Amino acid sequence: MSEKKKISKKVYEKKLEELQIELVKLQEWVKAKGLRIVVVFEGRDAAGKGGVIKRITENLNPRVCRVVALGVPTEKEKSQWYFQRYVAHLPAAGEIVLFDRSWYNRAGVEKVMGYCSDIEYNEFLRSCPDYERMLVRSGIILIKYWFSVGDEEQEKRFQDRINDPTKRWKISPMDLESRKYWVDYSKAKDTMFDYTDIKQAPWYVVNADIKTHARLNCISHLLSLVPYQDLTPEKISLPDRQDDEAYIRPPIDEQTFVPDITKKLES
Repeated sequence: MSEKKKISKKVYEKKLEELQIELVKLQEWVKAKGLRIVVVFEGRDAAGKGGVIKRITENLNPRVCRVVALGVPTEKEKSQWYFQRYVAHLPAAGEIVLFDRSWYNRAGVEKVMGYCSDIEYNEFLRSCPDYERMLVRSGIILIKYWFSVGDEEQEKRFQDRINDPTKRWKISPMDLESRKYWVDYSKAKDTMFDYTDIKQAPWYVVNADIKTHARLNCISHLLSLVPYQDLTPEKISLPDRQDDEAYIRPPIDEQTFVPDITKKLES
């Protein structure tokens, strides 16, 4: 675990709010200019990818910024060109797509756990750089983040998930199985970087041992990669509401209301 001192909660929340305001500005710029942005989030299990994605999307319009987190491929998808099901989720003009894991599954879990053949794996390493160069040539802004977390910190987070009922769903049977193969995953990541850390779409490594630092660092870096301008509209004045003197509301007792549990909490 990192020995670096954590920033205070107050400082973290203040900076996060500032960055989230900038993300809204970026969103409006993307819409106005018809940009297409793809952000890939990869890394160790429990490295904090989901937490960063949550903070990025928290105040954004889901019609502009959407998250893609694909499950296990179907039999039909397994028979397709490997990148095909990911292509279907690429952004149109004015959209940002965040991939919570991506086509790099083949270079990681599929390789280590034996879910793909050596031929499929080697073909991925050869074709992935060309695939990504093609995306960039088409005008897509492609950004790739790898979240790096130490084994001790990862172990701590796994234990936290096991003991917290609200987080237990985050641990899949695959997560438990992959714990046995820490070194194999490290080797697979190194090979993946050797082949796919290309000039047109480099890998950016996020030190994720301290979650709050990782969130601020990643969001700040993301904002720095896409030049944008502030298109915040002028202060809005609300129009007068329509006169409702002639409107008669239906009886309240004809409507079905959600039970108010707060009354019981007060007693």
